[in-house]
Parts: sequence; structure tokens; C-alpha cells
Amino acid sequence: MASGTSRDVLGRGLRVLGRAIREQPRIFAVAVSGSVLFGLLVIASAYVVGGVVGDVVVPAVERGEVARGALALAATALFGISVLRVVGIFGRRLGAGYMQYRLQAAYRRRVTRRYLELPLAWHHRNSTGTLLSNANSDVEAAWYPIAPLPFAVGTLVMLIGAVASLFFTDWALALVGLAVFPALFALNVVYSRRMAPRQARAQRLRAEVSGIAHESFDGALVVKTMGREAQETARFASRAGELRDALISVGRLRGVFDPMLETLPSLGTLAVLVVGALRLREGAITVTELVSVAFLFTVLAFPVRAIGWVLAELPRSVAGWDRVRRVLDATGEMPYGTTTLDPATREPATLAFDDVHFAYEPAEAHLPGAQVLGEVTFTVPAGKTVALVGPTGAGKSTIASLAVRLVDPGAGWITLDGVDVRELTAASLAATAALVAQVPFVFDDTVRANIALDRAGIGDDEVWAALRLAEADGFVAALPDGLDTMVGERGTSLSGGQRQRLTLARALAGRPRLLVLDDATSAVDPRVEAAILAGLRAPADGAPASILVVAYRRATIALADEVIYVEQGRVVARGTHTELLSTVPGYADLVTAYEQAEQEREQNRTYDEVTPLTSGLEVDR
Repeated sequence: MASGTSRDVLGRGLRVLGRAIREQPRIFAVAVSGSVLFGLLVIASAYVVGGVVGDVVVPAVERGEVARGALALAATALFGISVLRVVGIFGRRLGAGYMQYRLQAAYRRRVTRRYLELPLAWHHRNSTGTLLSNANSDVEAAWYPIAPLPFAVGTLVMLIGAVASLFFTDWALALVGLAVFPALFALNVVYSRRMAPRQARAQRLRAEVSGIAHESFDGALVVKTMGREAQETARFASRAGELRDALISVGRLRGVFDPMLETLPSLGTLAVLVVGALRLREGAITVTELVSVAFLFTVLAFPVRAIGWVLAELPRSVAGWDRVRRVLDATGEMPYGTTTLDPATREPATLAFDDVHFAYEPAEAHLPGAQVLGEVTFTVPAGKTVALVGPTGAGKSTIASLAVRLVDPGAGWITLDGVDVRELTAASLAATAALVAQVPFVFDDTVRANIALDRAGIGDDEVWAALRLAEADGFVAALPDGLDTMVGERGTSLSGGQRQRLTLARALAGRPRLLVLDDATSAVDPRVEAAILAGLRAPADGAPASILVVAYRRATIALADEVIYVEQGRVVARGTHTELLSTVPGYADLVTAYEQAEQEREQNRTYDEVTPLTSGLEVDR
């Protein structure tokens, strides 16, 4: 069973290497040419050294004087071979390194591009740690054997040349080579097979240790507030200990085989000297030939190791490639259409849901998906504000995601200005509709970069206009460097309300004709939230956007032209806030509960405490 598994890994590993060669044939040819040149020159150097000893040194000892001409010729030959070997080494290493890094860069781009093409449903089934591993360590592992591969190919050519040269020199010495070289290769195969599972386990434990560390750091707030520091430290220490033991196992095996791999060529050299001395006494070979063969055996040990390096790395390469291919072969991308909406129009867009059904894909393919929405039909008229209200789990965030086509409905239609969103180009959809999500995401960059996002036509004037509309210009102006202030990873130097207003300004800077707010101002003081919504309804530039807002606060809901009340993924009522309060008991109970909870929060805490960057200059209200 183990042997079959080894053969399977070898076959799959060779197919991965074959793919690499097909993708980078010219660079591989350069690297192999350098390696072959080096290998042939190793054989040549052995015979040159033999010639120097037999034809220069020995006669000089016998005569008691050195022939300067012969010595100069020998030195020139050795220097020339050394220079050419350097050229071969340079070509091999440059080609192998260039090929490996090109493949890694290319597949990182492919994996990342595939991430962006795949729908959110696919991302929901894969953890962040797994996705990071796919794009980084798995790609590196897949192409790790590329570095020693040209060396190994050149070594095979060198071995064939060495055996041929031995037969050309003397059959008895060739038999010694035929005994040593297969033994050396067999030892490499045994070493690789024993090493493969150990390296695979160490690679898996590296990923687990990194995953635990990432999870602990990312969840530092939970760990500290729940007093789980000791438990998390123990969990990390347990996996780190297993990784240590696995790496020790790798080192122990290497400690056993490395001396054997080094000793075997030395034993071959000893055998050559014994057999060669007998053949020399018989007059079958010369001193030059004996020294050449002995020297050849001493320099073959290191190149032959390259074959073992490739074989040892194949299991890791196969495991990495399987994980990379899982991403590249994933299905479910959402192709965009070719229709564009008029980019010149600044009129608010009309959003319409028509009998929309939606179910999230299950974590396992054989399980049915959970139905989230059914028979959802409503319209956000041009220039109007529509509030989505409903209990937790009613499907409000799903509706928001559908509105900007983060996911597609299972049935029904969603249109912008009468055009199915699936028929729009990506650029047209992004220019028309913008979503501000529940959890604000801020890049580790400046305020300016977070808002502009390198989009054409968004300069400082547009950035400040968006900040004013989001009621964020005040706190940004008070920051130490204004628009050039670095906000930290995920905006850690800003308060929750500041981050929300920054992400709102980011969406507004693109001047969308439809703005979807998924509880995007929950961390902002109600008075500031009311000012923001009022500004969106009647902006200074006179170009209001249509607004779909997931709302909880009574004051926010009351600003809407129409309220859509949803329960269990269905629209159960619609009308003004006043109408629903008097006609829908479930709505009235929910809004009252929200209002009571809001009042309690107001009594127990102050909204958005002063941040380190504001230094007490302004409270984020």
C-alpha cells in the first residue's frame, strides 16, 4: 500500500513538474543547459586533473624539475574549465530561480483573480486562513521542486556521461561505477520515501500553527475579555510542540541518511583505488586514468543529491498543487453582461425586485440549501428612500447584497432602471449602485486613499465633498495629518462611528445613483445619522440618490418614504412608518423593542468615545 502510494505521488509530482516545464519552456531550457554544461565539465575536470597528475606532477617528481610549459597548459585548462563551470552554475541557478519565482507570481495572480471571480457563497464556505494559505504557502509548495529540478536533470546527463567515460577508460572500473551509482540512486529513493510523510506532516502542522496564531491574534478582543489567554497559549503550545517533534523527526532521518549519502561515494573512491591499483599493476590503465576516475567519484556525491532533493519535495509539491487547483477549478463565478447604463445621467436609479427567491449554498454539496428569501417583490422609486425593517434573520442583509449583485437570485429578477443586473457590465453596475455594509472595512492607508481608492476623477475636492455629506469632514480635519493621516490596520486608530462614516464617504465619492445602506450608521449618534440621511436626500449638488436602507432606529425609519417589513424572508407589509405602526402588530412590537434597547444604550454609554488620533479635539457624535 505504501509503495503504491509512493508511486502515485511520484506520478502526480512528475505531472506537476511537466506542467511547469510546459508553461516556462525557454527558461527551463536555459537552466537545464547550464546544468548539463556544469555536469559535463565535472567529468572533464576529472580527466584534466588526472592528466595534470599523470602527465605533469609524476614526471616532475621523477625528473626533479617542473616543465613550465606543461604546468602553464595545465593551469590554463583548469582555469578555463572553472570559468565555464561558473557559467553553467550561473545559468542553472538564474534560470531555476527565475522559473520558480515566475510560476509562483503567475499562480498567485491566478488564485487571487479566481477569488475575485467566485461568488460570496463560495467564500462563505472557506475560511480566511485557508484562502491566505492557498495564495501563499500552497503556491510556494507547488513550485518548490523547480529550484533543484534543472540540477537533477543535468545530474542524470552527467551520470550517463560518467558511466560511458568509465567504460571507455576500463571495464573493471566501470563495473565499480555500475555498483556505486545505482546504490547511490537507490539510497536517494529510500531516503525520499522515508522523508516524504515526515515532511508532509511538518507542512500540515506549519499550517495549523499559523492558523491558530492567526485566529488568536484576530480574536484578541474575545480572548482577553473572556480571560482565555492561558488556554489559547496552551493550544498554541500543543501544536507548536507537535511541529517541533515533526521537525526533529525530519532532522533525525536526515542525520542518518546524510552520512550514508556522503560515505557511499567515498567507498566508491576507495574501491576504485583498490581495483585501480591492481589494474595499474597489470598495466591495463595508466596513472592518469586512475586519478581521473578516483577524482570523478569524489565530485559526484553532491550533484547526485539534487535528484534526492526533487524526490523529497514532490509530496509537498503535490499537496500544494492539489489545494491550488481546488481554487482554480472551483465553479460558480457570476459572469457580467454587456449592457451599460447611460454614464452621463445623474438622475437617481430605480431598483426593482420581482418575485425574488434565494437560498445560500450548503457547506456540503449533498445537503439542501437553506431558503432565505421567497416571493420578494418591491420597488425603490427614483430619488426615494425605502427602509427595510425586520427581525434578525429575516433576510435584510441578503436583500442588500442582491441589490448590488454580490449574489444572484435563485429565481426572479432584480433590475436597475429596468435592466436586469445580470445583463450589466461590471463597470456600469459599480458606477450605478454602491453598498455600505454593516461592518466597515478600512484599509491600512491614508484617509484620502481609503476614500478615493485610485478611482479616476476623484480628487481632494470630491473627497472633501463626500466627507461633508457623510458628516465626517469635522473629525478628518482634526486628525494630525488630515487626509494624509494613516488610519492603521482595519482603521484601528478610528472609532466605530468614524470608520462607518469613512466607508460611507468612500461610497458617496463615486456619486452612485443607488445607495444601499446595510445598517451602515449603527455606531453613529442618532442625531448625526439623521443629518446624514437628510443630506443624502437633498445633497448640496442637487443630485440625490435613491436609497435602500436597512434600519432599526425609529428616527431613521421615520425618514423613509416607504417601509418594507420582512419576516422569514418574505415581504409581509409595506407602507409608511405611521401606517405600519397602526396596522402591523409585529412591526410595532419590533420598532418599540428597538427603541427601548436604543434608550438603554444611550443611558449606559457615550457614543464613539474620543480616539487617540483626535486627542480630545472632537467627540464622534
